[in-house]
Amino acid sequence: MKVMKFGGTSVGKPERMHQVAQLITKDAEPVIVVLSALSGTTNSLVEISNFLSKGDKVGAKKTIDSLEVHYRNFVKQLVARNDLQTKANAIVTEHFEFLNIILRISFSDALNKDILAQGELMSTKLFCIYLEERGIDHLLLPALEFMSIDANEEPQLLSIRTKLNQLLSQHNDKKLFITQGYICKNAKGEVDNLKRGGSDYTASLIAAAAKASVCEIWTDIDGMHNNDPRIVDKTIAIEQLSFEEAAELAYFGAKILHPTCIWPAQQENVPVKLLNTMQPEAVGTTITREAGSVGVKAVAAKDGIIAIKIKSSRMLLAYGFLRKIFEVFEKYKTSIDMITTSEVAVSVTIDNDTFLNDIIRELEPFGTTEVDKNQTIISIVGNEIEATNDVMKKLFDAIEEIPVRMVSYGGSHNNVSLLVSSGYKIKTLQLLNKGLFGL
Repeated sequence: MKVMKFGGTSVGKPERMHQVAQLITKDAEPVIVVLSALSGTTNSLVEISNFLSKGDKVGAKKTIDSLEVHYRNFVKQLVARNDLQTKANAIVTEHFEFLNIILRISFSDALNKDILAQGELMSTKLFCIYLEERGIDHLLLPALEFMSIDANEEPQLLSIRTKLNQLLSQHNDKKLFITQGYICKNAKGEVDNLKRGGSDYTASLIAAAAKASVCEIWTDIDGMHNNDPRIVDKTIAIEQLSFEEAAELAYFGAKILHPTCIWPAQQENVPVKLLNTMQPEAVGTTITREAGSVGVKAVAAKDGIIAIKIKSSRMLLAYGFLRKIFEVFEKYKTSIDMITTSEVAVSVTIDNDTFLNDIIRELEPFGTTEVDKNQTIISIVGNEIEATNDVMKKLFDAIEEIPVRMVSYGGSHNNVSLLVSSGYKIKTLQLLNKGLFGL
């Protein structure tokens, strides 16, 4: 069994859906295809929800109508047969009738989740219509029948495995299955989702549950690059990464892969491949247990970081000081990205300012606090970095003109992290590209 996930840009135009159909029928082994919503759809659905949450039904209606026009035009180019165009338009009608009905319903969080699910439901149904026109045997496997999360919004992998394998065993004659990314059922049995980037998560969970031979993530870039190609002119694709390296890069800003995607595949040792729908012949990036080589592989940047310094002259003598600091962040469910300590101060970074004021208020009894916003974490990721000659020298020589706020080194064999003001992000990435990779 093979899992192939296609993101919004890969199915965002009718001709790209046509290309996806070609890619998924090349293999002899059974395939589960995970589809995202058409590109732009989820953003429009979020906009509809935002309008409704504010009571702006006129704004919501305008967005609904505009999105429906887009889907009607999409159908015209997706299939040629009149009977299948009618069938596809009936699907569009069904979902937009729902979106119009909710204009008369009180807004709630549960309704919001229903709204956000419409994109994946439509993309998979429309794709199946095209497969029908091509005469490609397939089965639509509704994600809501097997994908679930618990009360803590964590995927129920055991339940997913059991339900998915039961469904697959009922259709041993089928070789091609189509399902939705992102959407799931929650502990209350309501429609929910795996948050942004959830289609990657869906694919990885399915791959783990089915013990797939590989989990392929198809996007619009040929694998994970050694630096951000949107900022740095000369970048190269990385052919092989370990699960740990890929997880570090995804968490610290590499947009091609969602951070949650790594864990399920890693549990079952399912290789993950990052491939390009627009250039299917490209090698891409393969993620396995083996790193393949030592040394620095890539640089990633994570924006929206807030640095907090807690300074206390009593810290050295205060037993349990760090524990008390961490308990404040735990209380407000705010994760810490980086931490550095000295005899009189501890500095941490967070990427969520929802409870910042509350956190600062509770930290004040421990000492004076300083807050620096608009910071960026630059992560240098690789394998056995600390054992690789001259890496640290090359790193700091490359950025000698950059004022570095914090450095985190030694907590991981795969990562050295720097904190800089966001205004220095682009220059730092460019300097590191030259200093570490000679590009």
